[in-house]
Amino acid sequence: MNERIHNLLQYVLNKQHQQFRQNLELDVADEFSAKELSDGNRITTRFERVLAVEKAVILPGERIVCLRTVRKIPEIFTEDEWAELKKDHYLHELGRVCNISSDYETTIQLGLEARRAEAQEVLLKCQANDDQEGQEFLQNVIRTINAIEAWVDSYIEEAKKLELPEVVGILERVPRYGARTFHEALQFFRILHFALWCSGNYHNTVGRFDQYMYPYLKSDLEAGRLDEDSAFELLEEFFISFSKDSDLYPGMQQGDNGQSLVLGGVDSDGNNVYNLLSEMCLKASLELKLIDPKINLRVDKSTPLAVYQLGTQLTKQGLGFPQYSNDDVVIPGLIAKGYALEDARNYVVAACWEFIIPKVGMDIPNIGALSYAKVVDRCLHRNLSESKDFSEFMATINQEIAAEVETMIAVFKNLYMEPSPIQSILMEGCIPQARDISKGSKYNNFGLHGTGIATAADSLAVIKKYVYETKTITSAQLIAAVDDNFEGHEQLQAELKYNQNKMGNDDDYVDEIACNLMTMFADALENKITEKGGIYRGGTGSAMYYIRHIQEIGASPDGRKKGEPLAANYSPGLNTRVNGPVSIIKSFSKPDLKRVINGGPLTLELHDTVFRNEEAIQKVALLVKSFMDMGGHQLQLNSVNRETLLDAQQNPDQYRNLIVRVWGWSGYFVELDREYQDHIIQRLELAI
Repeated sequence: MNERIHNLLQYVLNKQHQQFRQNLELDVADEFSAKELSDGNRITTRFERVLAVEKAVILPGERIVCLRTVRKIPEIFTEDEWAELKKDHYLHELGRVCNISSDYETTIQLGLEARRAEAQEVLLKCQANDDQEGQEFLQNVIRTINAIEAWVDSYIEEAKKLELPEVVGILERVPRYGARTFHEALQFFRILHFALWCSGNYHNTVGRFDQYMYPYLKSDLEAGRLDEDSAFELLEEFFISFSKDSDLYPGMQQGDNGQSLVLGGVDSDGNNVYNLLSEMCLKASLELKLIDPKINLRVDKSTPLAVYQLGTQLTKQGLGFPQYSNDDVVIPGLIAKGYALEDARNYVVAACWEFIIPKVGMDIPNIGALSYAKVVDRCLHRNLSESKDFSEFMATINQEIAAEVETMIAVFKNLYMEPSPIQSILMEGCIPQARDISKGSKYNNFGLHGTGIATAADSLAVIKKYVYETKTITSAQLIAAVDDNFEGHEQLQAELKYNQNKMGNDDDYVDEIACNLMTMFADALENKITEKGGIYRGGTGSAMYYIRHIQEIGASPDGRKKGEPLAANYSPGLNTRVNGPVSIIKSFSKPDLKRVINGGPLTLELHDTVFRNEEAIQKVALLVKSFMDMGGHQLQLNSVNRETLLDAQQNPDQYRNLIVRVWGWSGYFVELDREYQDHIIQRLELAI
């Protein structure tokens, strides 16, 4: 890392750039309501107002510019309007377009002037056809482009004042016209990404960065405009830019911002496309040690061990990434769900891990979650005493999963989403069809997570063994112990909690139950259609629901007491005795993961001493490769040390840059709420 990048990195890590933030209150909702503006005009006017008051700030030594100074994006509706809207509509999260993968590539190639010309041409057709809705949409697209260009002009003036001719030259080229160089392309992306956040869109993913940016790098290297060192310097500065505004990005916790990029994988013809830029990204992240951008690595059976080893070096730093996705499972799984082959091969991950398609996917991959543990709890109390055998009891589990799915999807009707002219510019087909992206795209599928799979499977194994096979516990005794939170039943709790039929020990007795649960979930979603004509996809992730869902149940038959958390994502139960990481990957690769292909990684916590030398690094890399070869779909490894985390809770000022993986994202440990910190501390540390 050279001195310029080091200084810029420290400037951002020390939050010196935040001195330029403005405490403005842009209250526009009352004005918009009084004028009875349409939703699209409200969005566009808000965007214009925000960019008009953004100050042009260029940090010391910057060559890739843009810094957010407006802290808060205002609402477009009054509280009364929101309340009225919610009476008849379902709102997902903030009611905005989010968590999709934009087509940065096309606009970076063409430039905004070409996109404006395209919009103007289609506008003439809409005028000829008296298409009022199409006209308004295209006029808002043009206004959006005008606002971006005017805002960039303020940066040109600032760069001139600071006598930065390189910055001036680049900004006079992009974003008006297509990028010609790697530097121009990186700056163009930064402008587009910045504009998305300023429009109110969020969880704006980066997509297949090493694919759409590589041609610019390759051209510069071949022409001698850059060598690998100078290109790497630009890449590191670009990576730093993701941390400049991340404190303003909404999420469940600081760090949950969706700034996720994907490396490697195959092209539309199935050829492996891991390239020089892929490797440079891994090395830049390794050197910078920042939580953004989060890196996801696509692999398959042909991926060399050296790639896994480089990824493991990143894991060693405690970054919580790369997260691995297995093309050999994901692509066939997506095709089975109706995705075209070329689109399935082009998949990326959303903000956390969900599989989505760039440019053409308007999926909502995290619209809700099934609680396996709650299903077991309900059937335990309602059906256990009446079920003659375990098979009959499992039939009630199946019925309850189906009923829970029906209950959930009944809510997802009449979905409302704010229009997004800027995101529409960056999605295939929207301008030619004069259609805002909020109305849908080629893929309009909804994804449901599944939480507590290990808790549910372990609990059902207890019921199978003790109630139906050995008959050493009656259904009434088990229910009483659970309802008493095992108080007065401590000996029974110890037996149930520490018996060896636990998911994660390569034990078919319990693993087959988990397989059946996921099959039931997938079956329950078959032939279910979203209101936009898409399908429902079940997954193995948990998102924040692993925290929420424990509030819906008491103790569970596996010995877990009330209030004790579920595992995050697709993992063994917390405090479960397991034989080690190899037994875990064997257990968690057994289900047919192609059927629950919404995503959700097996998550393993490895003690930081595991990464002590190169031989150990290779062992971890082989572990990752083994999971993929066994048919695993996603894997996430974390390097943790419980003693360090406990000390960080007591002395946060000494650990400001301590990074942890939370669920599908990484964050700074001391910035997390206590319940998330405590959960991370409780997770099982494994050795190899």
